[in-house]
This record gives sequence, C-alpha cells and structure tokens, in this order.
Amino acid sequence: MKCYVCAKQGVDEKAVAICIICGMGLCLGHVFKEELLVRDVIDWGFGEEKIAYPKTLPRFICAECKLAMEQRKRVEKK
Repeated sequence: MKCYVCAKQGVDEKAVAICIICGMGLCLGHVFKEELLVRDVIDWGFGEEKIAYPKTLPRFICAECKLAMEQRKRVEKK
C-alpha cells in the first residue's frame, strides 16, 4: 500500500500505518500517533468510582482526521 498524501503529491512512498478513522494509508511523514486513555466507571450501587488505567491504547490518524477531532475538542471546552 502507498501513502495516499504522498501519492497525491506525485511521490511514491510506502504506507506504514492506516488512519483508524478514515482508513487512509500513511507514511511515517504523514502519520500522527495518539494515545487514548482507558477509563472505566464502576457503579457500586451507592456511588460511582472512576478509574483511569495506566496503559493507553495507541491509534494512528491522518492530519485531516486529527484536525476534525481537535475542532470537536475545542467545541467541548466552550
């Protein structure tokens, strides 16, 4: 598989990852790696306990999806 962004620019570069959101093949120069927190909420019947686990889940995304996700985060903060 080839990097989609490079192919659009006329460059022949192999993809090393696939965007988990849109499925675009990406080379090392165009991939972004993010770590997702793993969380749980346990309802004990008399209250909830929120747990954040130490290990994270890696995900690879493209620049377009990264921008889309960041705009969502900006709206949530308002």
